[in-house]
Amino acid sequence: MASAAEQMASNMSWGAFGRATELRQRILFTIGLLCVYRLGTYIPVPGIDGAALRSFMDEAAAGLGGVLSMFTGGALGRMGIFALGIMPYISASIIVQLMGSMYEPWKQLKKEGEQGRKKLNQYTRYGTVLLATFQAYGLAASLEAGDLASDPGLFFRASVVITLVGGTMFLMWLGEQITARGIGNGISLIIFVGIIAEIPAALAQFFSQGRSGAISPAVIIGVLLMVAVVLTFVVFMERSLRKIHIQYPRRNVGMKVYDGGSSHLPIKVNPAGVIPAIFASALLLLPTTISTFSGGETAGPVMSTILAYFGPGQPLYLLFFAAMIVFFTFFYTKEVAFKVDDVADNLKNQNGFVPGIRPGKRTAEYLDYVVTRILVLGSGYLALVALLPEILRSQLAIPFYFGGTSILIIVSVGMDTIQQVQSHLLAHQYEGLIEKSQLRGRRSGGKTKKKGPARR
Repeated sequence: MASAAEQMASNMSWGAFGRATELRQRILFTIGLLCVYRLGTYIPVPGIDGAALRSFMDEAAAGLGGVLSMFTGGALGRMGIFALGIMPYISASIIVQLMGSMYEPWKQLKKEGEQGRKKLNQYTRYGTVLLATFQAYGLAASLEAGDLASDPGLFFRASVVITLVGGTMFLMWLGEQITARGIGNGISLIIFVGIIAEIPAALAQFFSQGRSGAISPAVIIGVLLMVAVVLTFVVFMERSLRKIHIQYPRRNVGMKVYDGGSSHLPIKVNPAGVIPAIFASALLLLPTTISTFSGGETAGPVMSTILAYFGPGQPLYLLFFAAMIVFFTFFYTKEVAFKVDDVADNLKNQNGFVPGIRPGKRTAEYLDYVVTRILVLGSGYLALVALLPEILRSQLAIPFYFGGTSILIIVSVGMDTIQQVQSHLLAHQYEGLIEKSQLRGRRSGGKTKKKGPARR
């Protein structure tokens, strides 16, 4: 039998959506800030030779330049003020979360609740400024080395650093505002919108090369079928759950005895979502952004080696990418997404227990055993989805970039945003039912008072 929440969700309609004024305001606020982000990707950094940049990005579009342009929503290809994108913030988040699990003072901050979280967020912002400054300066020097600057010099480097760091910090602020006052996770939505915005141009280029004969019709049909199959597989895996039975004992409340109930603790096959793929991509892009712009001739032996072995489709790139995805899946799940000790303590405080398992430490050990087995499947699924398009793209010599990470981001962020919209609609319907019940209670109370005997 369907629950009350499922029945209410089935009764949702456009009329209910129109009556949820707060939800509508949140959605409009989110769309407005995302439009601001897309507008910023077209505002160029001062001092860039536009013609030289376009010719360079056309040559690099099938390689690492395509990866970077995808994660920045095309801002890097146009060298807009958001050319660094949100990747410095994600890299700083990786460092802070790793330090929060290994550095004892930061471990204590994580246990302090809201105040500790604010302190760690502040450290993340400081790290974002530091990483963005280093990346922006390296990018400015690389633009000069690649003859992409119209007037190279100290003033050019200073203007590029100030513009790019300011753009990254503004994007971080936009993401925080969307998370707090809009719908969905702001940082994920910024990456999501950047990928979606580049899809029409990529498809147009793909089909035009098919018409010119550069790509055979069989390859076009095969790529489209592969994308459809991967999308279906990702949706299926993201909705897959492992349910753990939870039992609640009888309890006495005053003079009444309530029977014990039962429920399920749902554990997703991929509790970390798309975060491991984004983290792994950020680590791969961090050392290679500069080498892409400086080129193999001026990059030096170290950067030339990185370009040779860590380019998309290379064996070392694929191996490192898969290893980082597996590592971050386990790390992010056990440290952030599903902390077994906290879940076991919450169950114990609510008098819930897993049948046959003692509450407390034994429950935490059992949950850790179950989650570890699930993550073997979840990390393998993430690595497969992220690497399969990379391998096929390099084998089929497709002249533009597409990857499994973008598919994961599109599906995961889209599903999370839809779930938040449904949660807001459910909350609005509950509020409406409560208001109606209160109004009926007042009316019935008023009628009772009218029927009562008058005082003498």
